[in-house]
Amino acid sequence: MQLILDHDKDVRRPKIERRADWLAPSVVTGMLRVGDVLLVLLSGLGAYVFRFGTTEIDTFTTYSLAIGALVSLNAFQLAGLYQFQHLTQLAEQARRLLLAWPLVLGLLLLLGFAAGLLDTVSRGWVALWLLTGFVALFGLRCLTRMQLLRWARAGRLTRNIAVIGAGEHGRRFIEHLRRQQRHVNIIGLFDDRRDRIPDYIAGYPVLGTIDDLLVFARQHRIDQVVVALPWGAEERLLGWLKKLKSLPADIRLCPDVIGFHLPHRGVSHIGGVPLLNVFEKPIAGWDGIVKSVEDRVLACLILLLVSPLMLSIALGVKLSSPGPVFFRQKRYGFNNEIIEVFKFRSMYTDHAQAGLGTVEQARRTDPRITPFGAILRRTSLDELPQFLNVLRGEMSIVGPRPHAVAHNEQYAQLIDEYLARHRVKPGITGWAQVNGLRGETETLEKMERRVQFDLHYIENWSLALDLRIILMTLLVGFSHPNAY
Repeated sequence: MQLILDHDKDVRRPKIERRADWLAPSVVTGMLRVGDVLLVLLSGLGAYVFRFGTTEIDTFTTYSLAIGALVSLNAFQLAGLYQFQHLTQLAEQARRLLLAWPLVLGLLLLLGFAAGLLDTVSRGWVALWLLTGFVALFGLRCLTRMQLLRWARAGRLTRNIAVIGAGEHGRRFIEHLRRQQRHVNIIGLFDDRRDRIPDYIAGYPVLGTIDDLLVFARQHRIDQVVVALPWGAEERLLGWLKKLKSLPADIRLCPDVIGFHLPHRGVSHIGGVPLLNVFEKPIAGWDGIVKSVEDRVLACLILLLVSPLMLSIALGVKLSSPGPVFFRQKRYGFNNEIIEVFKFRSMYTDHAQAGLGTVEQARRTDPRITPFGAILRRTSLDELPQFLNVLRGEMSIVGPRPHAVAHNEQYAQLIDEYLARHRVKPGITGWAQVNGLRGETETLEKMERRVQFDLHYIENWSLALDLRIILMTLLVGFSHPNAY
């Protein structure tokens, strides 16, 4: 935009950017998908030729390459590697690729194991494919970023937008757009009430009436027209839309005032009626299936690996103090339903069942905790039996940590969005925990921060985020200063 000064105001003279019609985000990400498939196939083939010195590919390798290409598309989609707004963020692309690409080859090895063909797979070939594939896929993203930045500098990604409605709705929309959106060129506003409105709205010129827009659009390239009018003005709204139907541009209807305060969830249709999506059930559909498989598979593997450790802990609990090995505590789970969470008992028996109606978190040097229990709590090993809750479908490996019944009822009264944590299953570890919010929450502010991290996880769930949290949990380790 060219800036000019008029009556001491910062205003903008309309400038039309020359955008390429075919450069839509869906086209760019579609081309990236094609490139990914080709690179997965070529890197696997190249690794095979380099490893064995021959181009004669056996049947199993051929199937592996084809399945790898297919699985990679789905894994990369789940990891968010095709989100247009992230294509210029190389660090984010590298992080997501580091999670998704090894997962693809891991799934191939798992399929080979299930088919009894794992012995025929060359580990050297898989390792080489892993390395060359990552280099090739990340290299493609570097080239994509360079090209997108070049197009952006040339204005070829910029959409020219005209706003109809120079009232409060138009002003709110423009101010919101300037804060949130890149690659947008607002050319100005149009309104039939030209004689009753100022010359500039939010720094942009009012260029004329709706009829003036029809003429303007035929002289210049306009990609999108946004109608910003109160929905109560039905007659004016329908009249404008009839006129705009003749324009070769996208026509969009701005939501009413309340729409600026709602989350952005798109539009759905029921019985042919368009409806604004306000809140959606999180981790549903295929996402729910993926997470369920992730939970069951990882829980089985982890329980097999740690079973000797769990037997040793059980013996230690039994020898350290009289009472049962396991402690079952009632906590709120999915949809605010009460579940029984398993833990290794870490307190003396006369205290373990106490406090169900009061709120009393464990403290440092808490006299209720046994010496052996203190070690378990400090290392979080007392949580291992919760993988049984995962197998029972009551918990997930990753999710908001479940709180005791009394804590839940207290904080539900103090924090507005507290109960929104129960829109998903509780987890053994979570986004809040790997960000340092573990253990005792002695202040309301700490609990509010924990809730915000939990809600961020729920609203932004992906398989890649789950794997990231699991990896961070392993890297940070079981011990934490706030765990006691």
